[in-house]
Amino acid sequence: MTKQIVVLISGNGSNLQALIDAEQQNQLGGHISLVVSNKKSAYGLERAAKASIPTHTRTLKSYKDQGKTREDFDRELAEYIAAEYSPDLVVLAGWMHILSPGFIDKFRGKIINLHPALPGELEGAHAIDRAFEEFQQGKRQRTGVMVHFVIPEVDKGEPILTQEIPCVEGDTLENLEDRIHAVEHQILPKA
Repeated sequence: MTKQIVVLISGNGSNLQALIDAEQQNQLGGHISLVVSNKKSAYGLERAAKASIPTHTRTLKSYKDQGKTREDFDRELAEYIAAEYSPDLVVLAGWMHILSPGFIDKFRGKIINLHPALPGELEGAHAIDRAFEEFQQGKRQRTGVMVHFVIPEVDKGEPILTQEIPCVEGDTLENLEDRIHAVEHQILPKA
């Protein structure tokens, strides 16, 4: 039986596209049954539509406007995904929203995240920018990418796959970002 995968995104969706491409080449080991975005303008929604993948958009702002909390948003989103899609795997592919335990507990052991840093380094947002800044200061000679299981502590779950990426003399932030994104597009489908 084909494993059902739900992918959560917030933006461009280049990592989603890597997953779509892998599925189309029978290299994903599952079927992307839903793409969820917390941003209505996320280009990843167009990528999903072009691949005939159902999409769902739910914004935190709409919850806050109703007097609801972030925890309400996470819990209700988890309930929707579980009830409608019953996924074998939930993939955070550029999902820029820290999930509360209410969501994580619903899918414990079935949620993975892509993060542009190595385990124990540069947790949280802006990891590439921070790695580049440390490289410029002479404090870092390499960075990396990891796919890890999601736990309540941000970017601290057990790694599934990691790949080190050297910082190269003459690197610009854009060069480093490009190399990191190329590695992300390779290891996320493998994970």
